[in-house]
Amino acid sequence: MRVLGVIPARGGSKGVPRKNIRKLGDRPLIGHTIAAALASRLARTVLTTDDEEIAAVGRSLGAEVPFMRPAELASDSARAIPVIQHALATLEAAGDHFDAVMMLQPTTPFRRTEDIDGALALLEKTGADSVISVVDTGGHHPARMKFLDGDRLIDPPYCEAYENQPRQELTPMYLRNGAIYLTRRDVIMAGAGSFKGRDCRAWIMPASRSVNIDNELEFRQAEWLLAEGLVK
Repeated sequence: MRVLGVIPARGGSKGVPRKNIRKLGDRPLIGHTIAAALASRLARTVLTTDDEEIAAVGRSLGAEVPFMRPAELASDSARAIPVIQHALATLEAAGDHFDAVMMLQPTTPFRRTEDIDGALALLEKTGADSVISVVDTGGHHPARMKFLDGDRLIDPPYCEAYENQPRQELTPMYLRNGAIYLTRRDVIMAGAGSFKGRDCRAWIMPASRSVNIDNELEFRQAEWLLAEGLVK
């Protein structure tokens, strides 16, 4: 199975300005994802960006940047699927073809090569439409969540059986962690496209590798995990 890795890294980050090329440990943020991808079974890894500086940093770290992303696909409101469709269509027009595509967001920097290869093996083994990485919700289980009516707490229909029910008694639930979206080519290229399709399998990752950087606090958490040796 020939699978394309796509690393989306636009230049207009708002939560952490220029975060994709900000140093995290000994390398720019995108460098962690590039290194994991290049050591994996992915047939090819490309960086899609609208920013010349990000493109130059990506190339210096070994990523291919065979095209620049159009401005309309790099706005704050741009959705991820059209970005991946554009990358696939551009490479296919140049004569390359793939059975599936894996989106690797650089904002989840601690995924390992073993996560990438494990997801690929799971897709091959199951014949599913997709594999998406997730993390256990842990203490943030949805059964513990509340609605607000003004300042009044309202239990949702799926609330815990009794107040302060131990997490061990709750059915485990999982949250997408943003590290891996692996989808068969025909599923993501069909019409509006879909990352999931009809048959989606889970690649479960630990919380330490599931940090998803969207703001300064999360960037600092990632720096702390590296400094303490809790992630590689």
